[in-house]
Amino acid sequence: MSHVFLFRAVNVGGTAKLPMAELRALAAELGATEMQTYIASGNLIASPPGDPVAFAEVLRAAVRDRFGFDREVLHRTTGQLQDALREHPFEVENPAHSYVYFLSATPAATAVAAADAVERGGDEWRVVGDDLHVRFDRGTSQATLKTDQLVRTLGVVATARNLRTIAELSTR
Repeated sequence: MSHVFLFRAVNVGGTAKLPMAELRALAAELGATEMQTYIASGNLIASPPGDPVAFAEVLRAAVRDRFGFDREVLHRTTGQLQDALREHPFEVENPAHSYVYFLSATPAATAVAAADAVERGGDEWRVVGDDLHVRFDRGTSQATLKTDQLVRTLGVVATARNLRTIAELSTR
């Protein structure tokens, strides 16, 4: 089973630049094998040396030391990505408008209830375990839902990928 390490907010808007070739080389230095990356948004597929959650933290620290910025790294298996695709609770008219925000933990029920007050317009969201599923009615560029506010209200760290990216990562 492959392990996927998802960096939060790298190579976005000119900040937190993380070249994928250098990320693969760094992961190899840390003992990972079978590394590959997918697009430049911080998706590393690898076999880690030992516990994958611990490796995510080691990888985060190594990136901070080498590249000078700190970004969370969330771990999922390819099986968990496949589960997220199957469990997506919304009709998918355009996979580029549907996302899964991978969460650092399952939000408390009280936080989910409080998040219900976040304005959403025609956008939809639902927490399923430690994933936040979102469907943007008119795409992210015209979204009413402020996902940064939603995630803060949920009290967790998150990194998002659209369903097309998740489908690609889940088959590697």
